[in-house]
Amino acid sequence: MHPWIGAGAEDRARILAEIGKGSVDQLFSQLPQSVQVGAVGVPEALDEASLLTYLEGLAGENLTLDDMPSFLGAGVYRHVQPAAVDAVLGRAEFFTSYTPYQPEISQGTLQVIFEFQTIICQLTGLEVANASLYDGATAVVEAALMAHRIHRGRRDRILVAETVHPVYRRVLNTYADALGLEVETVPLSEDARLDGCALVAAVGEDVCGVVVQSPNFLGVIEDLPAAAAAAHGCGAIAIQVVAEAASLGVLKGGGALGFDIVCGEAQSFGIPAGFGGPHLGFFACREEHVRQMPGRLVGETVDAEGRRGFCLTLSTREQHIRRAKATSNICTNHGLMALAATVWLELLGGSGLCALANSCLSRAAWLRERVATIGGGWRLAYPGSAVFNEMLLLGPGSGPELVERMADEGVLAGVPSRLWGGSWPDGLLVAVTERSSRHELEALVAAMGRVR
Repeated sequence: MHPWIGAGAEDRARILAEIGKGSVDQLFSQLPQSVQVGAVGVPEALDEASLLTYLEGLAGENLTLDDMPSFLGAGVYRHVQPAAVDAVLGRAEFFTSYTPYQPEISQGTLQVIFEFQTIICQLTGLEVANASLYDGATAVVEAALMAHRIHRGRRDRILVAETVHPVYRRVLNTYADALGLEVETVPLSEDARLDGCALVAAVGEDVCGVVVQSPNFLGVIEDLPAAAAAAHGCGAIAIQVVAEAASLGVLKGGGALGFDIVCGEAQSFGIPAGFGGPHLGFFACREEHVRQMPGRLVGETVDAEGRRGFCLTLSTREQHIRRAKATSNICTNHGLMALAATVWLELLGGSGLCALANSCLSRAAWLRERVATIGGGWRLAYPGSAVFNEMLLLGPGSGPELVERMADEGVLAGVPSRLWGGSWPDGLLVAVTERSSRHELEALVAAMGRVR
């Protein structure tokens, strides 16, 4: 059987006979009927031109974020997307490369990763960054496990703010359950920030790490110095999570505020909002903990003739060393997404990222002011709390109801907060970015005025 041609009827019959099964149905008979699809109605084959026409028709039924004003967020954000990013990503020397094990033929990829690490260090205020992780959720997991390793497994409790993205917390719970690591959730206070008193009461000598997200899941900026002080007060590792990386254009990274690890999601840096991915995790820490960092590092060196070059400097993955001594089983570095983020960041530059972040900040402030004048049941859930570009709005109905009613008015107004659980109110999580034009913001406010 050719490796690129699917098994035919004769092939399937031979395979079934070899394993002692009379039919494909018998092969899967152990699966419950409730999860079986049954017969699938596949239409007759079409010629190429007809198939393309049919698929274009299906694609035309999809709604994109450019078809109507969109204020979706909750961990995935729509930012400017320069054409140069995709142009560089599409180059064969980047697009087809996998892992830069051989520095003599991978200098371009290694240099990009080195520059990505450098930028992440500058944004987070920490000394060392790795060559990227899968996404924000797994970055949080790796940070928690690293905190556990730093304490040599002698502390088995980690405190996580309820305002950390619910998906990140669920992924952490999955890993922690298998490792015997106890995850304790610290509730939020009335201003939607981590309850500082509850955190102080929860810390102890058995706590290996404290995880706080800022801006948090509700868009509110946390009191990071206080959280870091509480963590260090019991000797724990302070971990900041960032889900909206564009905020680092105006907000100090946790490294400058006492945190030992800053990690999270870099999708905002040049990666479009897709159907659940791909995303890009980032991770930075203090140099003293570099041996416990997951993934790998690219470093700068010189070759035999004294010319500048790059190579893998530190690799702590199970592919490189004995599995029992590996700090992580991450098997790729999302290098292509790190390339996208690097190109995007270097196109904007430091001043450009700052301008972009300030644009998000000012547009969100404008919306907050307008919401206060709409009436009809619309209001800010936390009017006194500082936010970056996301906020929880309450309205005349539940979150899911408001989404449907606003969509009927031609606006993708946000994400229902109730779908994520948590003790926060039932409303709409609304995200504003530099892509939110004045026309779109006016359309949102007008639609809110009609939905009463």
